[in-house]
Amino acid sequence: MATLRFFAGAAEAAEADTATLDASTIGELRAQLGERYGSEFGRVLGLCSLLVNGARATDDAVTLASTDTVDVLPPFAGG
Repeated sequence: MATLRFFAGAAEAAEADTATLDASTIGELRAQLGERYGSEFGRVLGLCSLLVNGARATDDAVTLASTDTVDVLPPFAGG
């Protein structure tokens, strides 16, 4: 199972900082997250960047291993 870490607004929408999911691709992961956390989280997820082991995953076909860590990062504003 991949380990997920939610940050900022994604953590608020999921009402959790971490989770585990058994998904073989980023696309499957997105679908499972929407099912688990609902439409509001799905809206937030659409704005987020996903990093797999620190590398940005921009394609839903990116494969996941059970040892991967996926960071769910909403847009940040700097100051």
